[in-house]
Order: sequence, then structure tokens, then C-alpha cells
Amino acid sequence: MAQRKSRMGAGRPARKPLPREFTAAVRYRDGRSEVFRVRNADDLEDARALVLAEVDDAVVVVVAPHR
Repeated sequence: MAQRKSRMGAGRPARKPLPREFTAAVRYRDGRSEVFRVRNADDLEDARALVLAEVDDAVVVVVAPHR
């Protein structure tokens, strides 16, 4: 029986992992809302902390991974 070569890693250069990006929606006390793109955060908690450090008077902050 002939041996098969694995296709995984056969001559392909390794890709650099893409930086994590998150989307954050913020609702303010006066009813306004904004959407932010958060780059280079480590995780959801870090992204939320970055947004809260930048905005004042936020009532709700929702953070999700950006596709």
C-alpha cells in the first residue's frame, strides 16, 4: 500500500494570527448610542474595560467578537 502524505503543513508558510477585534455598542443616559471597534484587546473583558475607560455616562455596554 502506498503511503499518503499529510496535507497539513505541507509546504505552506505559517500564518500570523490576526489581532483580536471586538465590536462594542454603548448606550448613554441621554438615549444616544455609539458603536466602537476595539482592536488588540486580549478578550471580551479587556475590550469592555477599554471602552469603559474611554466613555463617560454609559448605561449599557455590549461587547462581541468582530467577524
